[in-house]
Amino acid sequence: MQFAFGSEWDTRDALRRDDAGALAQALDNPRTRVLPLWRGKPHLAGTALGWVPPDHPMLRHAPRPFLYLGQHQGHARFAADLSAWEPDALDRAALAMFLDSSIQRHPAAAPDMHFGELRMAMAQLDAPEAALAATARALFNWHRTHGFCAACGQPSTATMAGWERQCPACGAKHFPRTDPVVIMLVTHGNDVLLGRSPGWPERMYSALAGFIEPGETLEAAVAREVFEEAAIRLGPVRYVASQPWPFPNSLMFGAVAEATSREITLDDELEDARWFPREEILRAWSGSHPDLLPARKGAIAHFLIGAWLAGRL
Repeated sequence: MQFAFGSEWDTRDALRRDDAGALAQALDNPRTRVLPLWRGKPHLAGTALGWVPPDHPMLRHAPRPFLYLGQHQGHARFAADLSAWEPDALDRAALAMFLDSSIQRHPAAAPDMHFGELRMAMAQLDAPEAALAATARALFNWHRTHGFCAACGQPSTATMAGWERQCPACGAKHFPRTDPVVIMLVTHGNDVLLGRSPGWPERMYSALAGFIEPGETLEAAVAREVFEEAAIRLGPVRYVASQPWPFPNSLMFGAVAEATSREITLDDELEDARWFPREEILRAWSGSHPDLLPARKGAIAHFLIGAWLAGRL
């Protein structure tokens, strides 16, 4: 599959997550590597992740225990959340943008390393490293928003090397959440339906998407979301592929469907939606379309549109 985050590394080594002794021994091993993340942005070194040893001075900003990711390329891999560190001259406006192009450099890091937006780096990272970074980002997002027990409201604590939270007050256990989302390429003859949300970069359009509701199948969610957002009716829906999407914690189920109607009526979730002929999509992919950017490489929308252009859907 030609999209990011869908790969795996050597092993997640889940059975070792509750072995405190083995994890402590791994953190004493000089071959072990830790991936720092700052407010969801992974540490990068060019087109690779910027791993550091467990005793690196920048990790003093990260709370323990570190998140255990498993084993890759012969040694243990952890991730550490450096969000408590405050860089000098921080551009807070850039951090709030849809695509944050700012970078942050820790004073203890090597000169060629920085914290950068994963959306912008995902297509350059090799597949296992992209998956490792996405997993760490998603788990840290979950910990940030689930600090209290959903059963009794008391503070919970991270356990199982970051893969669980437990409530000391009532004993409840909580596990990482992933939100199922459908993303659908809707076609009608030679045309494809693309939309844009408010706040997206200029000329950016993509496949329609939405959260799956309780008690709903993937196919039903596709039909409901397309009708709610654009008032388009669909024929049969076909599942194609899935992609973990850590922005913040989703699993994207890619689907394709042929529309049985064409007249678009927008709801308030979309700023615009249009039928684009195949020829216009090809112009966008070549960078010559005045009103449409190509789908971002690494995203499942790019894969779905590319497969449609190539006649594989």
